[in-house]
Amino acid sequence: MRESSTDERISAPEAVSAAAEETVVDETTAEEADSAPADSAAEPADITYDEQFYPARPKALRPIARRRQYLASRPSLEFDGRNAAYVEWLRNQAMLGDANVLARQLSGQASMWQNSYAHPNPRAAVERAPVWFTAYPLSFITQPGQSFLSALGDASMWEAFREIGIRALHTGPVKLAGGISGWTQTPSVDGHFDRISMAIDPVFGTEDEFRQMCEVAADHGGTVIDDIVPGHTGKGADFRLAEMNFRDYPGIYHMIDIPEEDWHLLPDVPEGQDSANLSPESEQALQEAGYIIGRLQRVIFYEPGVKETNWSATRAIVDTTGKTRRWVYLHYFKAGQPSINWLDPTFAGMRLVVGDALHSLVDLGTGALRLDANGFLGVEKSAEEQPGWSEGHPLSEAANQLIGSMIRKVGGFSFQELNLTIDDIKATSESGPDLSYDFITRPAYHYALVTADTELLRLTLRLSMEIGVDQASLVHALQNHDELTYELMHFASGHRDEVFEFNGQELTGAQLADQVQQTMRERLTGENAPYNAVFTTNGIACTTVSFIMAALGIRAPEAITREQEGQVLDAHILLSMYNALQPGVFALSGWDLTGITALDREHVHALTSEGDTRWINRGAHDIMGTSPDAETSSAGMPRARSLYGSLPDQLQDSASFARRLQRILKVREDNGIATGTLLDVPDVSNRGLLVMVNRLGDGALQVTVLNFSGQDIAGSIQSAHLPPGASVQDLFSGETVGQVDDLHSFFLELSAHQGTALLLHDEDPGAEEAHGPGSAHPSADEGTHLT
Repeated sequence: MRESSTDERISAPEAVSAAAEETVVDETTAEEADSAPADSAAEPADITYDEQFYPARPKALRPIARRRQYLASRPSLEFDGRNAAYVEWLRNQAMLGDANVLARQLSGQASMWQNSYAHPNPRAAVERAPVWFTAYPLSFITQPGQSFLSALGDASMWEAFREIGIRALHTGPVKLAGGISGWTQTPSVDGHFDRISMAIDPVFGTEDEFRQMCEVAADHGGTVIDDIVPGHTGKGADFRLAEMNFRDYPGIYHMIDIPEEDWHLLPDVPEGQDSANLSPESEQALQEAGYIIGRLQRVIFYEPGVKETNWSATRAIVDTTGKTRRWVYLHYFKAGQPSINWLDPTFAGMRLVVGDALHSLVDLGTGALRLDANGFLGVEKSAEEQPGWSEGHPLSEAANQLIGSMIRKVGGFSFQELNLTIDDIKATSESGPDLSYDFITRPAYHYALVTADTELLRLTLRLSMEIGVDQASLVHALQNHDELTYELMHFASGHRDEVFEFNGQELTGAQLADQVQQTMRERLTGENAPYNAVFTTNGIACTTVSFIMAALGIRAPEAITREQEGQVLDAHILLSMYNALQPGVFALSGWDLTGITALDREHVHALTSEGDTRWINRGAHDIMGTSPDAETSSAGMPRARSLYGSLPDQLQDSASFARRLQRILKVREDNGIATGTLLDVPDVSNRGLLVMVNRLGDGALQVTVLNFSGQDIAGSIQSAHLPPGASVQDLFSGETVGQVDDLHSFFLELSAHQGTALLLHDEDPGAEEAHGPGSAHPSADEGTHLT
């Protein structure tokens, strides 16, 4: 698929030798023309209206089909466009080149027209992969000498997954990431989400091991889910070629060529660095000059002196024509993650991303893709003095539709991890990815456990229903590699001035979000939980277990008692029930399966020194118990403390997290809860209760009841959807536990931090037959009531 395999690529010494006597002559055609300046005589003498007010605009808006060619001097050992061997070395590993080669192989094939692709199909995706294990390569402990991908292809692990009820594996990003400096690859700056190649990173394994993993998964009825990053790349070969203005590579990015006469507007690049972040003052000056659109709606990863704006300036670099250039480029995330331009005339960025997606699906054999950072694909100038439009932009929706459609066209499905308003998630789900990460209720269920109050959770679930988000289209997850997000974008951003009733008060969305965030910070970090940490303005860096410890008031994890461990386990199972006993995908990680606590931040000080505290929630773990003496993962992440132990050990204990989870997933699967429809989130008689009424695919009514408080609760469960006279069956015990009265209610008791799933049976003798096989429930000896 690549222009030359890894083994065939030119090594640095060979490249220098091959170029020793060459002269760089660019034989670019009109189609591939570099944008060297035209002769000054060709430029009009009169100043136009645009030039008068925006002096940076005229040259950008005056394309010339064929420009004067510059001949460089003899090739040097500089890492720039004068070195033909270096340029060729970069071309041989650029993602855009791979995408072009792959596209030519797929064009005109009948296989490209065998699947429907116009509309997302969330329930088909959920049926195919209802429960996911989300891996994180850097934190996965393997056997000595075994690669990460080889470990994920281990048949014994997939047998354990199948026994528990896990049907899919999300690998996390495993392709080469980071950057290139000279002939050297530099490390990732964001957990391998700064991709620079379609090649598998050797630290994780090989392409053959990846394909073997996909085959083993299929043999066990499972699906492998890979990642693509439509929003940015790392500073790899594609970015270095873009800096050299090579062919259409600059079109991949939001890059603006700044003429030398305006370099005084740019910051100096420190020695040893390849770029410098713009100060707000420089950002404004470049905006006023007409070069960039200026500040955006927010600065993610904001850090004084490190990232104060979303723009950086490159060092001076000689391009392939011999001209020295400096660029300003957009990076919505870190400086090493230049943003992709989805509306450049070359459509080079689009080709790169789609090629990466097809490589994972068609070449490697995955069944689905996660779209990372796909909400930030369009930026546009706003009114003067206003931030640029960069979130909820229609271009993001259009690009997501294109990506999602292409994935469906080759038989896969996709999901997005998009932390925006509920309205935006609804809009993107209409024609884009098949599934969306549940940023809607995730912070709300965390808040419910912290406060023993489900009011916010009930509010967000109801808003989701009112706006039209289908719960079955969401990925309901426990911990992943990121922080516990509490931005509450729906309230803090899109509906910040709208008034909501909350805690007996009328609060604006902004006030509500601030109140929730302040409560979370106070309860989950600082003196109450020094083992957790605030992550910039986004949330709390913690594991599910360390979050639960803080919510329960445990201040010293190293001194935790057996009784407290039992309380943590009960709360962990409660959160699992919330995510699993409703329509949609249920996802959990190795940190959840083994009960991992947060790392001591001193153990990852080098990683957290620039403010990224999330490394404390990424401790290494050994889910299969293959390397009990390992102190780190093969990537060097320190091993974290495990409360639950390995899966083989847990499967020997009926009271373990894995076995209790297995019973939840069996109830979920036997009754088709994952593909049901959420009908109602009724008011409750106790603020710690949550009730969700679901309509199953066979028409039966299913009710999930959860107690988020630390106290036993006895009370009425009431909803207009509950038919009077119906019997209420506990799906874990198989027993009838009540009957719906004429007020559409029934009585139920739940212990602290416990929950259950119930099925309603119409007393009409013909109802059982009408509802079909939905009555095939576990008997009392197959599962026990979780209270």
